[in-house]
Amino acid sequence: MASVLLVEDDHFVRAALIRHLTDASHSVRSVGTALEALREISQLHFDVVILDLGLPDLDGTKALKMLRGIADVPVIIATARDDEAGIVRLLNDGADDYLTKPFSAEHLTARIAAVLRRSGSRSGPDAHTAMGAGTGPGMSGTMSTMGAHGPARAPISHVIRVGGISVDPQRRSASLDGIELDLTRREFDLLAYLAGRPGTVVSRKDLLARVWNQPYGADKTVDVHLSWLRRKLGESAASPRYLHTYRGVGVKLEPPR
Repeated sequence: MASVLLVEDDHFVRAALIRHLTDASHSVRSVGTALEALREISQLHFDVVILDLGLPDLDGTKALKMLRGIADVPVIIATARDDEAGIVRLLNDGADDYLTKPFSAEHLTARIAAVLRRSGSRSGPDAHTAMGAGTGPGMSGTMSTMGAHGPARAPISHVIRVGGISVDPQRRSASLDGIELDLTRREFDLLAYLAGRPGTVVSRKDLLARVWNQPYGADKTVDVHLSWLRRKLGESAASPRYLHTYRGVGVKLEPPR
């Protein structure tokens, strides 16, 4: 069973696809606009996203690029466009597969299965722990394996502390003044990366490359996540405590003075 986000504005098509995907034992959430999709993806984990390009609020191509800025979830494009150049552009922009309308429900189910097979560990709930900020530069940890003499010891956890902020990359948990923070996966990755470099100004380009695994992208993606993270740290850009923005340079995480 996979967790599926269906992004489709046609109510009849959406109802039919929900019925078929549910019958195929998938868990389905559905939305009708790009902004709703981005909000869902920023807050919840999905194994695959089915994205219609003809959305009422935002062109699907732009929605795909914005989606790629906040998640690495597999994306299947549903499009009426069948020109090769357009399809190649979509795949280069981050789509994992595509379906040309009209398509059968069976065809969609087969494509979902194929994408999940290719994505491998990404489709499991533990994949994000394995792929999180704990494996990035500046993070260290001891990984253990099953040995010949029985189970190995549990991994050693290295907690990063910056003032009242504590970040545990191994357990993917963070707290502020002893109170656990409710962070999305990307918010945690962003906080962990900055906490691993306290007092250092990190450029948005570096954050896109290291946290989003994108060599290029929109600075707005970083700014939006910084805004969400600030809110959860109980501060604002106008009155920063931990997160300090330097216009045209980057952002720095440091303890309050």
